[in-house]
Amino acid sequence: MLREIEGIIIREIPYGETSKIIHVYTIDGVISLICKGAKSLKSPFRATTLKFTYGKFNIYYKENKLSTLKSVDVINPLSKIKNDIVLLSYVNYITELTTQVIKQTTKQLYEEYINVILKIEDGLDPLILANILEIKYLDYLGVGLNLDSCVVCGSKANIITIDGDKGGYICFNCYQNELIVDAKTIELLRMYYYVDIKSISKIKISAKVKNEINHFLNTYYDRYTGLYLKSKDFLKKIYE
Repeated sequence: MLREIEGIIIREIPYGETSKIIHVYTIDGVISLICKGAKSLKSPFRATTLKFTYGKFNIYYKENKLSTLKSVDVINPLSKIKNDIVLLSYVNYITELTTQVIKQTTKQLYEEYINVILKIEDGLDPLILANILEIKYLDYLGVGLNLDSCVVCGSKANIITIDGDKGGYICFNCYQNELIVDAKTIELLRMYYYVDIKSISKIKISAKVKNEINHFLNTYYDRYTGLYLKSKDFLKKIYE
């Protein structure tokens, strides 16, 4: 049965001497396709089946079996990302993180992932976009943030900081010796969660606020998700 699927290639696996298998993330989850002759120099698949190619894949679909790729209509080759080690590192991380929640795949999750990658390709700040996705993914991971009140007493008044180890907002009465963050950091943390990624056209946030949000999320992920991602470690080394 011939089908057309939209998606992005998230993995390539060599298959024999000239072929390969690609894993394509789609709105329905990950679909594996065999690409016959894709490694041959003259194959039209050589350029269109690279990792992080976003397109429409025409396939001979076999339920519960390996489907076969017929042709590819590239929507966006993501060339800017592929030619920039920092951007590519962010997309590798975002993709590895997405694979942790992909079993619960929904239309919203797929669209958030695709839109973040397209915004990175368009030149928007990859750190901010990665942080936005990290916040949105916490619900899928079962450790969503409380963005309405102090995590210690439940008060909605006098929030003065955030703390990754404590798990969220801290009010004046519950404050001990946590690092006091910029008021904008507290405000933007909530905005990151609710923002429609597709609607973002520009991002201008101070380095101090960006770093505070990123530090909070790094700490929160380390403490509450149990995830260890090699791609995240590589990103951290870039900025050391």
